[in-house]
Amino acid sequence: MKEVSQREKMNILLRLVAPGTPFRDGLENVLRANTGALLVVGYSPEVMEVVDGGFAINCDFSPNYLYELAKMDGAIILSEDLKRILYANTQLIPNSSIPSTETGIRHRTAERVAKQTGKLVVSISQRRNIITLYQGSLRYSLKDMGFILTKANQAIRTLERYQSVLSQAFTNLSAMEYEDLVTLQEVAHVIQRSELLNRIKTEIMRYVNELGTEGRLIRMQMEELIVGLEEEAAYLISDYMKDPSAGKIAEFQLALKKLSNEELLDAAMIVKLLGYPNSMMLADEVISSR
Repeated sequence: MKEVSQREKMNILLRLVAPGTPFRDGLENVLRANTGALLVVGYSPEVMEVVDGGFAINCDFSPNYLYELAKMDGAIILSEDLKRILYANTQLIPNSSIPSTETGIRHRTAERVAKQTGKLVVSISQRRNIITLYQGSLRYSLKDMGFILTKANQAIRTLERYQSVLSQAFTNLSAMEYEDLVTLQEVAHVIQRSELLNRIKTEIMRYVNELGTEGRLIRMQMEELIVGLEEEAAYLISDYMKDPSAGKIAEFQLALKKLSNEELLDAAMIVKLLGYPNSMMLADEVISSR
């Protein structure tokens, strides 16, 4: 089974609680009521071990039901698909030996339950007016929509600049190919710009996921800016990889994603990943595409 990365886990969680979903509506209702709440998404043997007391509800989920049940002090247990409210007013008793960096009782309990069960646990702070998500070792506090929109628009402007630079780099490379003057240094330069663009896209997608229905315009702007560039980058890698087999290309793309921003700016590192071991000597060597 393919392992899900922390970034993918975060995107899944953000889509679950995105504005416009019934679940997010319920969370916002509780937040506005200033009552606080502790929610566990999913009921499994691991969850059963930490749940004590409460009473069975087993009704269809609705934002209003969640709001009313949150008026009680106990935790609420929801089904994995967020379609049913299973239990309310329960007490959660996780293993106290599980480390927690939180200070408040509700958040400390939420963090420990998330680590012990692997389930999504949502803590809504009564005093701080914050919704915090926990799953395993992952922790994330939902931001104000206005703040996220500002960050998303800043990222779009950055994407525009990088898109312009990358388009020009592809144009320059095409001209050099026509004259048979392409060097590994130039190929590495274009790949660097392409991966930087991809990283900005990933950041924007995180904002889009968190914005939910409010992020459609941001997504449309992003998709318009990057149309065709990913395909061009894939062709470039295929043309200049020393071994252009599907497996080697996949290895290269994975290794590229794992590079830090500092490593990505090292042209010799890119050339080496392309399959040319004497990267420092070959960095300025003229090379032909396939």
